[in-house]
Formats: sequence, C-alpha cells, structure tokens
Amino acid sequence: MKNNLLKNLSANTIQLVINQLSGLVIFYILSSGLDKNSFGQLNLALAILLVVFNLLSLGIDHVAIRKIASGYPSHSILSLYLFHVLITGILFYGVLLTGSFFFNLQNGLYPLLLLIGLGKLMIYFSTPFKQLVSGLEQFRTLAFMLIVSNVVRGIALTVLVLLHILSLQTTIIIFIAGDILELAFCIWLFKRSTQVPVSVSYNKIAYIALLREALPQMGVALITSAMARFDWIFIGFMVSAIKLAEYSFAYKVFEMSTLPLLAIAPILLPWFTKLFKHTVTDTSNLNLLLKAEMIIAALTILLLNILWVPVIDALTAGKYGTVNVNTTFILTLCIPFLYLNNFLWTINFALGRTKMILTGFIITLIVNVGLDILLIPFFKNEGAAAAFLIASIVQGIFYLYKTQIAGFNGILLNLFVCTVCAVLSLILAKTYILNYYLSLGIAVILFFVLLFLTIQIRLADIKGIRKLLAV
Repeated sequence: MKNNLLKNLSANTIQLVINQLSGLVIFYILSSGLDKNSFGQLNLALAILLVVFNLLSLGIDHVAIRKIASGYPSHSILSLYLFHVLITGILFYGVLLTGSFFFNLQNGLYPLLLLIGLGKLMIYFSTPFKQLVSGLEQFRTLAFMLIVSNVVRGIALTVLVLLHILSLQTTIIIFIAGDILELAFCIWLFKRSTQVPVSVSYNKIAYIALLREALPQMGVALITSAMARFDWIFIGFMVSAIKLAEYSFAYKVFEMSTLPLLAIAPILLPWFTKLFKHTVTDTSNLNLLLKAEMIIAALTILLLNILWVPVIDALTAGKYGTVNVNTTFILTLCIPFLYLNNFLWTINFALGRTKMILTGFIITLIVNVGLDILLIPFFKNEGAAAAFLIASIVQGIFYLYKTQIAGFNGILLNLFVCTVCAVLSLILAKTYILNYYLSLGIAVILFFVLLFLTIQIRLADIKGIRKLLAV
C-alpha cells in the first residue's frame, strides 16, 4: 500500500467534489422545490437522527481507524464493530417503532423520524466498512463508498423535478432507497477490494476492552452529537420550522465551504498516528501545513461573503440570500477555527490524549449550548451563529494551551492576521465597488497583497508545501 499524502489527498478530494456537487444539487432542489415549512421539518428530522446515530457509535468509529492504522488485526476490529452497530441500531429503531403507538402518525415530525430513520439506520450499518478502509488508507475505495448514495439521490430528485412530481413524500422514498443502496454497495465493494473476511461475532472480553478504550472518545461523541445539531433542534422547536429552514440553508452552504478541510481531515489521522509513533518526531512541517490551512480558510470567508447575495438570491428566487447575510458572515468567521481545531484534535487523538480532548469538548459544549439558550430566543439565527463562533474560539484556545508542539506559539496570530486580511478586503471591495463580480476580483487581489505585506505568504512556504505533499 502506497503511503503517499498527495495521492490520498487527491482521491479524497475527488470524492468530496463529487459528493459536495451531488449534495449541492440535492440541497438546491429541496430548498427551492419544497415550501419552507416542509424543508424545515425535514431538516429537523435529519438533525435529530444525526445526533442519535452519532451517539450510538459511542466513539468506536475513530478508535477503529487508529487501531487499524497502528497495525491491529482488521478482521477482529470489523467483527466487533459490526456487532456493535447491529445491536445498538436495532435497539434504537425498536424504541422508535414502539413510540409510534403513542404519537399521531398522520402528520408532523414523528412520521418523518420513522421513515428517514429507517434509511439512516442502513447508513449506520455501513459505517464499519467505511472506517476500516479509512484506517487501511484505501481512500479510493472509501471514495466510491461515500459517493454512491448522493449521486443516485441527486439524479433521482432531478428526474422528479423534471416530471413535476417532487414532494415531501417522494423525497422520503428517494432518501430511503439511496441509503439502502449505499449499505449494499459498501458491503460489495469492501469484499471486492480488501482481503478482510466479513463476519459478526461477540467476544465479550474484546468488546468490553474496545468500549473501555473508546470511553473517553465516547464522551466526545456524546458532546459532539449534542453540539452538531443542537442549534437546529432548538430553533426548530423554540422558534419555527421556517426560521430553521433559513438557518439550515445558511449552515449547509457554510459546511460545503469547508471542502478543503473535509479533504485533508480523514488523511491526517492515520498520517499523524504513524508520525507520532516514533520517540523522536519531526514536526517541522506541521506548522507550515497549518499556516496554509489558515490562508485557505480566510480565502473562503472572503469568497463566500462576496458572492452570497447575488448567487444565492438568484438561485433561490430571493428565499435564502439577503435574509441570511448576517448569519452567513458570522458562520464564516468560524472557518479558521474549524481548521485549527480539527488539526489540533487529530494530533492529540493520535497521541492518545483522549481525556484532554473530552475536557475540551465538555467546555465547548457548555459554552455553545448555554449561549444557544441565551441568544436564540432574542437574536434567532444570528444568535445561533454567534454561539457557534464563540464556542469554536474557546475550543481553539483550549487546544492550543494543552498542545505543546514546537512552532505552534504563533498560530493564533497567523489565524488572526489572515482573517483580518479577508474581512478588510471584503469591506473595502463591497464598500467602493458596486458590481459584485468586479468586487470579487479586486477583493481576492487585495487579500493576497495583504498576505504578502503581512508575511503570511513567502516563496519558501510554497516550496515547503510542495515538498510536504510529496511525502
């Protein structure tokens, strides 16, 4: 197996581009084709199920990748992991079905949970196969596993639009069918591309040992699950489905804008695990890589805010553009901290510092949820975005304080300078240039000029990045 960062990154990036484009088609069709109330209800159901299935993993997903990357027998991990997802998944859906006897199934949220939950259960069952090929660094195989469902859903929903039969009911059918297809395809591709036998067995001692190893990460899973969509759920229940539709649209585009982070994140864990196995570790390139991530993050802030109103209002007939300007700006300020936090989390997880990570997530959860409860009733979507930004800043500061890596002392300054360069370029371009697309070009040029003037970009850095990608 070739351990080439550039090849792994390329495979993962291609997968992400296809997945994000398919997801963008799906998201656009649903946001524009469904009324805001139906779109909000659908996103509320998806948010609840995302939280639940993240909780059910109990942190085993990341532990599995680390153990496989460390050379632990793949068959043993797969067998234990499959046992875990089957037991926890079936128990959860059994409880959900039991609840149907106590709720009105004619309309509302619960029928959506039952139907969409069946599909997401299939996705949950496919998780062990994806995590194992990730740990084995077979990113080409992983790419095919991850794109099949979104591609099929995107094509099917496009056909529904062309036939003028798009509705919430037909959307649910497409979602369930796509999720079942993904499970079947993952099993087939896993058997075809690996030599690992697929079996389910219960080894009490080994399973308990795996749960104990995942215990600190289990706490992280609980907290990240609560954080992942708490704002969506709180807005959906405490404000309205319509406001959730608006917020979820802005948040989804914000998530899609982190494509470079999504491309590099799965590759860093096995790479860092091997890097930090040695007593003496060469970390000279880590600061350079993180600095490059800060520049990419700041550029994303600039591009997304410049193009938001003209592009989104044109695509959604004015439904989600102007109304989300402030929310989007606040959310984009989180992007550099998402890059920073993911980078530092990966280092510490590779080093086995799971208890410290858990502490950081507890602090972040308290800040995020507490501010959501305080701000959302008064500021609605902008309050949720502000809460997420402050929580991300707190998490980044905590990780930096606890992570003692040579050369990382000035990274907060790099983050601050890159972000200021982006915001300053944005303000100047939008204030003095009325044409959106002309302002885009001017803003990007000004941004890179400011980066050179503040010594955030140097020719030596570019050569260093090229050398790093060739490792």
